[in-house]
Amino acid sequence: MKKIEKKIKRLKKLKPELFQKDFLLTWERSEDDLKAVLLVAEILKDMRDNNISSKIFDSGLSVSQFRDNSTRTRFSFASASNMLGMEIQDLDESKSQIAHGETVRETANMISFLSDYIGIRDDMYLGEGNKYMREVGKALDDGFKNGVLPKRPGIVNLQCDIDHPTQAMADLQHLIDYFGNLENLKGKKIAVSWAYSPSYGKPLSVPQGIIGLMTRFGMDVTLAYPKGYNLIPEVEELAKKQADESGGSFKIVDSMEESFKDADIIYPKSWAPFHVMEKRTVLLQNKDSEGLKKLEQEALAENANFKNWTVDDEKVKLTKDGKALYMHPLPADISGLSCEEGEVTDKVFEKYRIDTYKEAGHKPYIIASMMFVNKFKNPAKALNKILKRNKKRFGI
Repeated sequence: MKKIEKKIKRLKKLKPELFQKDFLLTWERSEDDLKAVLLVAEILKDMRDNNISSKIFDSGLSVSQFRDNSTRTRFSFASASNMLGMEIQDLDESKSQIAHGETVRETANMISFLSDYIGIRDDMYLGEGNKYMREVGKALDDGFKNGVLPKRPGIVNLQCDIDHPTQAMADLQHLIDYFGNLENLKGKKIAVSWAYSPSYGKPLSVPQGIIGLMTRFGMDVTLAYPKGYNLIPEVEELAKKQADESGGSFKIVDSMEESFKDADIIYPKSWAPFHVMEKRTVLLQNKDSEGLKKLEQEALAENANFKNWTVDDEKVKLTKDGKALYMHPLPADISGLSCEEGEVTDKVFEKYRIDTYKEAGHKPYIIASMMFVNKFKNPAKALNKILKRNKKRFGI
């Protein structure tokens, strides 16, 4: 209890501006906003670990809209909603009137009469996912303003074409736990590297989310990819600007080995090049199946030129003391296990497997925290009330 009370006192010193604000991109949020989300997530986890119920809703609906497949984020959103006391409802577009041409404006209002939050994953179309979330937000603003909705639901970005904020924030929480505190991350080197995959079309949002967040806290961030595999140029420029402002560094190299040299953390993850994702978006929008097949074959052939971009024992030895922390959002393409050749060898992945599971385990608390700070103008006061209530989550 004293541990939780100390964290609530730390939270009181922050001045977040997240009340009734959607969480769409980490770099739109202030440092205090990000610290508040991390701290509230820690407190919620501490409460659960101590059998304290953190339910703040007696009823309510939390709507998830996944326009792409998901395991970790889908269940994390459901867990987070349940943790706060809400029912979860998945919006299946194939079973809704969206399939019959219902507008975004209409759908957003129809699902929100008694909803408190909407979690959206929309990462397939470059230039469209984050835009869609903002369109939903405007529709909700309109519905609330005109008395259609009693309250305006908050929106949580569960991955878009630009950022994956719940993943990046969970990763940051994992690093805080691993290295002791946020201050200890200053000067730590993280290598965010492209890695070979036998598939194509993987979103840019994970590496963009990592470089867009870690450069905020004085880390030395190295982004590595083969020539032509760049991310959205504006995000790369943003990372450089943020690194300069935080006292860290940001550089781009074209060698996985170079990026791994003396790294404290390695984050190898496959993604489709920016120019490929641009072409793919146009083909998807035009429903050009033949064009998509051709693009896939071209992209896979290009990927095959870089099969040496995989994490093995020799590359890990290049890291600081040969013991860098391996991170991945999962599922990883594991050579000899989930595929013939992939992002990481079976031996290396097995060594860090439990760490990656712990990394993923922070996500339910991060999502719950994003929803919590959206609901309370003074989250510290609300958490204090929950603590004093001291209602058990289970048992008598």
